[in-house]
Amino acid sequence: MQQTQIHLAPETPDDWWEVEALYDLCFAPGRSALSSYRLREGVDPIAPLCMTARDKDGVLAGAVRNWPVRVGQDVTILLGPIAVHPTRQGEGVAGLLIRACLAQARTDGWERIMLVGDAPYYRRFGFQQLPAVRMPPPTNPERVLGLALCEGAWEGVSGLVEPARD
Repeated sequence: MQQTQIHLAPETPDDWWEVEALYDLCFAPGRSALSSYRLREGVDPIAPLCMTARDKDGVLAGAVRNWPVRVGQDVTILLGPIAVHPTRQGEGVAGLLIRACLAQARTDGWERIMLVGDAPYYRRFGFQQLPAVRMPPPTNPERVLGLALCEGAWEGVSGLVEPARD
């Protein structure tokens, strides 16, 4: 892994279009058809957990957004989308963003975080499969992963993941 100087910062309104372009580049414009996007519709992201990663010249290397969701009656964070520009992959940018999100979420008092992703990759951050948590179809249940940000936070939490609309 190549080391590079990366500066993490909260996403600002001025970053929005650039971050959206990065997501389109990494995931294709059809990304909004995924079930995880239905959970985000009409719900504001968790602003302190939306971050950009820029190099020393200010070029966007990666970005992450996080959203509140409900699993039964329990509110949790849905991590993602997270994207790294194809020219910056393998430099540890995603790991920096994930670790920063986890640290900020703990500081802000969140109890749990989840995502849909590859277990072998996310295991290094402490994520484990959540067999009692169901994402809307057509999500593969083996890709539903979670991390307790405080001890026991996932105990007794089960059910369908739904938007956290108040």
